[in-house]
Amino acid sequence: MKYVTFGEIMLRLKSPGKERLFQSPILEATFGGGEANVAVSLANFGLDVSFCTVLPDNVVGDECIKTLRYFGVDTSTIIRGPGRMGTYYLETGSNQRPSKVVYDRAGSALSLAKPGDIDWNKIFSNADWFHITGITPALSQTAMELSMESVQAAKRCGITVSCDLNYRKNLWKYGKKADEVMREIARYVDVAIANEEDVQKSLGITVDVNVENGKLDAEKYRELGDIVLEQFPNMRMIAITLRESQSADSNGWRACLNDRNGFYLSRRYQISDIVDRVGGGDSFAAGLLYGLNNCEDSQAALEFAVAASCLKHTIDGDFNRVSIEEVLRLAYGSGSGRVER
Repeated sequence: MKYVTFGEIMLRLKSPGKERLFQSPILEATFGGGEANVAVSLANFGLDVSFCTVLPDNVVGDECIKTLRYFGVDTSTIIRGPGRMGTYYLETGSNQRPSKVVYDRAGSALSLAKPGDIDWNKIFSNADWFHITGITPALSQTAMELSMESVQAAKRCGITVSCDLNYRKNLWKYGKKADEVMREIARYVDVAIANEEDVQKSLGITVDVNVENGKLDAEKYRELGDIVLEQFPNMRMIAITLRESQSADSNGWRACLNDRNGFYLSRRYQISDIVDRVGGGDSFAAGLLYGLNNCEDSQAALEFAVAASCLKHTIDGDFNRVSIEEVLRLAYGSGSGRVER
């Protein structure tokens, strides 16, 4: 099976350890971004995946492509164009101080791209699965139009479309509301991925749910999934991640899946001493894509996705550097963290 992901990859500039931004005159430079993170995870699982984006034709773009190739991601679908590489600054939180992300993406190469700049028939010529997020259409009017063009082309080609709704309030600045755009995109989506805020802000659908108190009412999430699937009859399923945030260092983590045939709830992980939670949702999405196409049933697919994302919280950087075997050991093992010899 051939996967294609599409979106913006950024230069990630992070303060060392858990320092405040510019506490010392050092920033760690790596790359990351929702759809690229999914592509890297899928490549680490040994799958055939290409990442489509627009990058500036300069040394920063060159190094970004080298990084993706290192992980085994096909970069032949990357286009070089005018503009800059988007950047984000990350300050890792600790205990009651939350992590902080500052975006610097205006004028990026992808935000300047417009419909017609990408030959989707060529991109999708050998593809079976297309993944996008709600981040790309939030960047600019033209990026939104390009995102709409991509899902429409994917469906014309008979390709399965997955979308992580990924609501980002600081990006929707060009005059369109998130639900105005994402409800239209959702009409072309087979597999939706979200958290409760994404469903509320991106689709305008809500029920009375609250994971912050540490108590989960599974029936509320079953109801939420039922409403989404009722409003979008072409959607096959929706997976909802459930994060219980006790502090920046300690989270409860699980997810549920509604596939019209049943409602599935995963094992719950208590994640303490979090190393880096950025990319956690992307690692879940990649795990779900792998699981839906390689695991025995929906429950097993969900367990694989949650375990993969749990492991991501232990790894610095946007990318989830884990193998299938490591994920399975956690999903069906103890998770004790004992030394393996």
